[in-house]
Amino acid sequence: MLIFAGVVIALAGLVFLLTRDRMAKYDLPEGQRFGPANQQAAEASAAALQDINQRLRSAGKRHEKLSLKQRAFSMRETMDAFFSSEETVSSFTDVDAGGVPAEWVMAPGSNSSRRLLYIHGGAFMAGSPRSHRVITSKLSEVTQCAVLSIDYRLMPEHGRLAAVEDCRVAYQWLLQNGPQGSDEDAPSVVFVAGDSAGGNLTLALLAWARDTQLRTPDAALALSPITDSRFASPSIRSNLETDIMLKPLAARFAWMPGFLISLGGRFLAGHKASDPVVSPLLGDLSGLPPILVLASDSEILRDDGRRYVNKAVEAGTDATLMLWDNVPHVWPIFYPHLPEAVEAFSQIGDFFKRQGYTPLLHPRPVVE
Repeated sequence: MLIFAGVVIALAGLVFLLTRDRMAKYDLPEGQRFGPANQQAAEASAAALQDINQRLRSAGKRHEKLSLKQRAFSMRETMDAFFSSEETVSSFTDVDAGGVPAEWVMAPGSNSSRRLLYIHGGAFMAGSPRSHRVITSKLSEVTQCAVLSIDYRLMPEHGRLAAVEDCRVAYQWLLQNGPQGSDEDAPSVVFVAGDSAGGNLTLALLAWARDTQLRTPDAALALSPITDSRFASPSIRSNLETDIMLKPLAARFAWMPGFLISLGGRFLAGHKASDPVVSPLLGDLSGLPPILVLASDSEILRDDGRRYVNKAVEAGTDATLMLWDNVPHVWPIFYPHLPEAVEAFSQIGDFFKRQGYTPLLHPRPVVE
């Protein structure tokens, strides 16, 4: 009997250790909140969201019964078709960024001495520079940067770390090359930005640049980022029903205990989920440049962003979380149809301007 009791206690202790959430202390403060400014704005938002949510539900149903590999290919087709049809004002030029396929995105008035590396989202399995042109074009406009949008290697054809390697290669290439080639001067300002999976890669890149003593970005933006690849944040489960975009993907694992999700993630990605290379939240967040994180209060990754910002602030990094009510995952991609996307880009532009960015008096040639 005593032996049995000892085994039970030992098992209970093991379960506690496996399921204990050491990041829970970073669930507060909640962050800055944003929503419609008035009733008219709320009505415009509701009308736009009704159409957007209907389209997202239809897209999600097409992926429900597919295998992981089938889902990846279907998501790629869907994202390119869903988001790439919007008209933009920018020019797009294909380029080889040190072996990583990419494109330069330049809005009218952008300047080649100001450069921004953009890393698209898509659950590490989908997305492309083409699918994210709404975001990259608008970022070029509000920052007056030449945006390098990269087409990094995706799962399941490649391991999880292939994307990490491509981001590092592209960032180093960006420091030495502009839209006009390698004969350009070093950039006057360098930013990095990404959404969802790309937000994860963005934040991991910041720590790597710091640790390798490369020139670190002057500031960074992460839209709805994954910061904990163990998927341990409370909102993974609490917001499952309200996250229309990610629910079809997350519903397959959200019911599992955290340690089982981590084991499954390691099997699929070929890498330990608790490694800060793939879970930036779990790393050293000191000595990083100013960071702006945007998240929706109704998405499953809300607490990933919240915990990252709060831990970064504790470590002495200038980090800010902005939360929007009742909008989809990575809602800025719905610019200009969604009023909250318009407001988000206004806040993003203000953030980058506060980081020492000022227009040059004698800029290099710009795109007209």
